[in-house]
Amino acid sequence: NRLNLTEDAGQDDHQTGSLRSCSSSDCFSKVMPPRKKRRPAAGDDLSAKKSRHDGMYRKYDSTRIKAEEEVFSSKRCLEWFYEYAGADDIVGPEGMEKFCEDIGVEPENVVMLVLAWKLDAQNMGYFTLQEWLKGMTSLQCDTTEKLRNSLDYLRSLLNEPTNFKLIYRYAFDFAREKDQRSLDINTAKCMLGLLLGKTWSLFPVFHQFLEQSKYKVINKDQWCNVLEFSRTINLDLSNYDEDGAWPVLLDEFVEWYKGKQMT
Repeated sequence: NRLNLTEDAGQDDHQTGSLRSCSSSDCFSKVMPPRKKRRPAAGDDLSAKKSRHDGMYRKYDSTRIKAEEEVFSSKRCLEWFYEYAGADDIVGPEGMEKFCEDIGVEPENVVMLVLAWKLDAQNMGYFTLQEWLKGMTSLQCDTTEKLRNSLDYLRSLLNEPTNFKLIYRYAFDFAREKDQRSLDINTAKCMLGLLLGKTWSLFPVFHQFLEQSKYKVINKDQWCNVLEFSRTINLDLSNYDEDGAWPVLLDEFVEWYKGKQMT
C-alpha cells in the first residue's frame, strides 16, 4: 500500500512539473483559441444603411418643402389676406397701411396703383377678399416675400404703352367717388402727378394751370385727352390744332400757356 501511494504521488508530481514547464503564453494558447477579427453584424450594416437613408431623406424633404413653398397656394394666400383684413373680409385703411409697410412701399407710390389695377380693386384704399384672391393668383403671389420680388415687374408694366393706357384709364374710376361721374380737381392733380409727373415735361405747367383755373372737377373725356395730349403734342405746342377735337380744358391751357410765354 505504501508503494502504491508513493507511485501515485510521483505520477502527480511529474504531471504538475510538466504543466509548470509550459510557458504561460503556451498554456494560454492551448486553453483559449486565437482571437479572430470581428465581422460586422447584420444589424450594424442595417444601421449604417438607415443612417445614409435618413440623410438622403432629410435632404429630399427639405428640397420638397422648398419646392412646395415656391408653388402658389390658395390656402397660404387666404391666410396672408387675413393678416390685414378685418371681420368684414376687407383690407381697409389700417390693414392697407400695415400691408404697405410689410412690402416696403409707400401708399402713395405708383406701384400701389399698378397692384390695385392687377387686383381690379374698385375702391381706393380697400381690397376685398375676391379681389385679393383673383389678383394675387394672377401674380402667383401668396406671401409678402413673393410680392416684394414682383414689385419690379409691376413697375415695368408702366413702361409698356398699352398697359400704361389701361392703368391710366383705370385710375380715373379707381380714384373717383362712386356716386360721382367726375374726379374732383385735387384728386385729379394728385393722380396726374403720380402717372405723368416724371414723364411729361409740361406737367408742372399744366398743374399750375389747373390750380389757377375755375375747374372743380375733371370728367373722363378730359382725363383721357390729357394723356393723348401729353403723348402727341410738342413741348412748344407747335403741332397743336386749335380746331381739333380737343376738349375746351386743353384749348384754355394752350391759350394760357402761350400767353404766359409771351409775358
